[in-house]
Amino acid sequence: MSNNPNQIDLETLRHSCAHLMAQAVQELFPGTQVTIGPVIEDGFYYDFSRDKAFVPDDLEKIEKRMKEIASQGLEVIRSELSRDEAVKKFTDMGEKFKVEIINSIDSNESLSVYSQGDWTDLCRGPHVESTKQIKAFKLLHTSSAYWRGDERNPVLQRIYGTAWNTEKELRLYLKRLEEAKKRDHRKLGKELDLYSVTDEIGPGLILWHPKGARIRHLMEDFWKKEHFKHGYEMVISPHAAKIDLWNTSGHTEFYKDNMFSNMDIEGKEYVMKPMNCPFHIQIYKTKLRSYRDLPVRFGELGTVYRYERSGVLHGLLRVRGFTQDDAHLFCRPAQIEEEITKVLDLIVYILQSFGFFEYKIYLSTRPEKYVGADDDWETATKALEKALNNKKLDFEVDPGEGVFYGPKIDIKIKDSLNRFWQVSTVQVDFNLPERFDISYIEEDGSRNRPIMLHRALMGSLERFFGCLVEHYAGAFPLWLAPVQVVLCTITDSQIKYAEKLAQRFEESDIRVEKDLRNEKIGFKIREAQLQKIPYMVVLGDKEVESQTLGVRRRRSKETRTLDFETFLTELKYGIDSRLIESDD
Repeated sequence: MSNNPNQIDLETLRHSCAHLMAQAVQELFPGTQVTIGPVIEDGFYYDFSRDKAFVPDDLEKIEKRMKEIASQGLEVIRSELSRDEAVKKFTDMGEKFKVEIINSIDSNESLSVYSQGDWTDLCRGPHVESTKQIKAFKLLHTSSAYWRGDERNPVLQRIYGTAWNTEKELRLYLKRLEEAKKRDHRKLGKELDLYSVTDEIGPGLILWHPKGARIRHLMEDFWKKEHFKHGYEMVISPHAAKIDLWNTSGHTEFYKDNMFSNMDIEGKEYVMKPMNCPFHIQIYKTKLRSYRDLPVRFGELGTVYRYERSGVLHGLLRVRGFTQDDAHLFCRPAQIEEEITKVLDLIVYILQSFGFFEYKIYLSTRPEKYVGADDDWETATKALEKALNNKKLDFEVDPGEGVFYGPKIDIKIKDSLNRFWQVSTVQVDFNLPERFDISYIEEDGSRNRPIMLHRALMGSLERFFGCLVEHYAGAFPLWLAPVQVVLCTITDSQIKYAEKLAQRFEESDIRVEKDLRNEKIGFKIREAQLQKIPYMVVLGDKEVESQTLGVRRRRSKETRTLDFETFLTELKYGIDSRLIESDD
């Protein structure tokens, strides 16, 4: 909600703008039916049923008509109808999708409709009082979507838009949008030769190219090193398991729509794993555990497979096969707070090492439907809250938004465009320990049920990688850059010196490339800048004679003359400290 009394709450404004757009569409394109038009992050969309897709010229006409309607200052009027009245009204209007929505509502309470001029829509609201209050908006792009997200249903035409209180806010947002397009990880992934997706392999399945794979290996090596330091044991689990495992875990009951189809192998049903947790539980169960053994911390960079409709797949952000930086901790109830505190320490350290310093943190509490005892929920929730307070981390309580098996902490990171990405999660689980009947022997000899914690720091390596690409616009920090130094010769007479330097860099574990082509030095520098290589070393006759290097940063026009050891010291410092360069 805005603190400025002259400004309208953005959700209300955008919802009203979606109505304004729908009215304009139906006036310009008679016979078009409306379906749903929700508010989304930074904007809104509306899905329409019509024979033809919208084209860019259509958006211009729609936007023009929206401005005309807005300028009329039509009063926006709320009224209530009974279910029968609403069905009759929208049936008479020929709006079959609205009738279907009305019939799908369980409650017999009255339904609200909003009207502006001669146009009416079914809606909970709230909305602006007059169309004149909708001043700064822009239609952005179109796409298609299935009614209710089901490919068996009709295809709809979707229009996306945004709305703000002032033209200045709109201009700033559109500028950010243009910058986001330049940083799109799908675009940069191709330009920087990081990864690809091919029809032959299938949508949502990633091919990591050498440079992308190198970055990923650096991420994984750093992750493993830190986890070993924090007392985790690394495990490896298979990519598939018999259906029995998923029956026990409850995945076939609660998660079936997100799982790949079953495979028949020698008369037994197997499924590609959608999660790693049941495997880690099986490892825990391989031997009797004592209270002295706890906590047990298993970590795995485990690849999982989840069915996503092709329409929602998006580069590295929504895929069908991805690797989770997964860990499962088994502890005594009294150890929850300490373990959560340690997990939060590790999360903050990992995220800051990758250059993320601002977060939104949510503590999600018990939902209406849940498993486990109330006392256990209260104890676990208090432990999560206390751990967050101990670390002095600001957080919001999200009432009733925990998962059915336990409370959780979710962390979103803020990127360089002020966007937030969901990455880290810590979840308490009362369900799987019960389903798999795991236990430990307490000090008094009794057999007790351990508390299980699920946690991921980066979430999915693919998604986190995509976030990094966009956060840095492809200009990775020195420690993550797939190529850290490129040696650029001015003429062929420097080739021997360049090869000697390359060998010395490689022996010092610096990732180096040589550009020995018969091209102008300006062209070579420009290409290195386009490839976002942190350092370019210019080698001419002067450098050969003095046995020095002409060192240039990727976003600097200054060339410094350094000897090899001085430059190597600079490189090593930047790598070892995981420095986020000021010009990046």
